[in-house]
Amino acid sequence: MAITRRVFLKGGALAIVGTSAIPSFLTRAVYAAETSGTSKKRLIVLFQRGAADGLNIVVPHGEQNYYSMRPSIAIPRPSVNNGAIDLNGFFGLHPSMTAFKPLWDSGHLAIVHAAGSPDNTRSHFDAQDYMESGTPGLKATEDGWLNRAMAGVQEKDASPFRAVAMGGALPRTLAGSVPAVAMGNIREFTVGGRGPAANIVSNSFEAMYEQSVDTVLHGTGNETFEAVKMLKAADPEKYTPAPGADYPRGRFGDSLRQVAQLVKANLGVEVAFADIGGWDHHVNEGSVQGQIANLTREFSQSIAALWTDLGDLAADTVIITMSEFGRTVRENGNRGTDHGHANAIFILGGPVKGGKVYGRWPGLDTEHLYEGRDLAVTTDFRQVLGEAVYRHHGNKHLDKVFPGFDKNSPKDFLKYLG
Repeated sequence: MAITRRVFLKGGALAIVGTSAIPSFLTRAVYAAETSGTSKKRLIVLFQRGAADGLNIVVPHGEQNYYSMRPSIAIPRPSVNNGAIDLNGFFGLHPSMTAFKPLWDSGHLAIVHAAGSPDNTRSHFDAQDYMESGTPGLKATEDGWLNRAMAGVQEKDASPFRAVAMGGALPRTLAGSVPAVAMGNIREFTVGGRGPAANIVSNSFEAMYEQSVDTVLHGTGNETFEAVKMLKAADPEKYTPAPGADYPRGRFGDSLRQVAQLVKANLGVEVAFADIGGWDHHVNEGSVQGQIANLTREFSQSIAALWTDLGDLAADTVIITMSEFGRTVRENGNRGTDHGHANAIFILGGPVKGGKVYGRWPGLDTEHLYEGRDLAVTTDFRQVLGEAVYRHHGNKHLDKVFPGFDKNSPKDFLKYLG
């Protein structure tokens, strides 16, 4: 059997990335206090795939041009019934995002508006690739910025759950030299499972590696199997979220609930990734009701539930959201919006200096729009991510995490972390 960079267990949606055996972490007492993952700082990255409409999510209700350019889909001012949730007299949240207001008021939620990639592509595929690789405009990059961020922080006897993605395949941002795990569902990530079929899958997985003559692959396979047993010991079937952590139904809410499970199971999670699609609203985007309202409600309620579920662990956690680009300022003829440029980024965490919108607002006057149609980028997304990598995750080598970026210095940070 030839070794590859990825080893998949199809029945359990498991992917282990890396060409070397996982260290001796699995031989130690996983739940012993001295090896507990709960003392570590955590970085959770959430991707809004499809180019979210940042202007209808974080509404510039103090800008008259916003209303003149969006006659049918603009979010009403806060003074109007079911209008935007006011934040600072100029910006407000979509009215479906009531779950975020307490986080803002408590000083744990911050926003960076007019943020994004300097690359001018309007291709979903290219833009997502650039934001996940961290090298806008450069397609030759093989690994992702989140993997490089971990590679710069040496971890002796690292947990095989150090980096986790919720999904059936590893995301672009976690590809690289540091092993990472992708799982579609914790409930499928078990040993034996239920019934004869599950036992066959489990036994076949173990036998496949026991028969391998390649010692590197053999070691990786055995330790991967041990990782499955570790997770089974955490008894995910019986997990109950913390009181008040009300995850909405759906893939995104379920993904974040499972992220909380993994973190609270003391498995050594340092980095987690999840995504939510459906943001490409060319037709009938909606305003206070409709597509954008349904998605922003699911999005904000899921994140707020994760925050509540983490409890005391939230103090050492930073959550960052991102989307490949924004939408046009003007609505189109189908009461939707087309591919744009700048967007809004949410940052939530214990060390976050929240209750503030960071970045320079460029305005929506025609002469200030990017290519005469889009919100201009005034904050490069790498400035936002770089501060979290440097100050929270502890990787000081930002020139390696974001090669070629000229603002890899603390003096360029937004100072959103305390």
